[in-house]
Amino acid sequence: MSEFLGGCLCGGIRYRLGAKSSHAAHCHCSQCRRASGAAFLTWVAFPAVSFAFIQGAPRIYRATDKAERSFCPDCGTPLTFRHVDSAHQVDVTAGSLDNAQDVQPVHHIWDSAKLGWLNMGDGLPRYPGERDGSEDMP
Repeated sequence: MSEFLGGCLCGGIRYRLGAKSSHAAHCHCSQCRRASGAAFLTWVAFPAVSFAFIQGAPRIYRATDKAERSFCPDCGTPLTFRHVDSAHQVDVTAGSLDNAQDVQPVHHIWDSAKLGWLNMGDGLPRYPGERDGSEDMP
């Protein structure tokens, strides 16, 4: 699929991605858990130049000195993650995609922070921090 559409729960914010995703990953870091209220959050990475909000305006939260998250200010749906060291990429929450079934996660990141009671036998590779080995965010 070369174009993806997505948005928040209340429908106030919509976005379009005009490119194929580079990968999808399950993130187990404590920040993703808190931001989503879930045991982990699945992200889908896309080229940033292909991303545009087409309806509404999200609220931007500066999560760390190197990362920002966006969410719907009305319903709270987490939407995007951007890291300053990866300005060429935008990660969108898989659950906010209209066709989330069209993406397939390929690995787990921040597995070192995974909740002990969560058992996922999907056979995907697991990384203790980021896929590239960096571990600067718990």
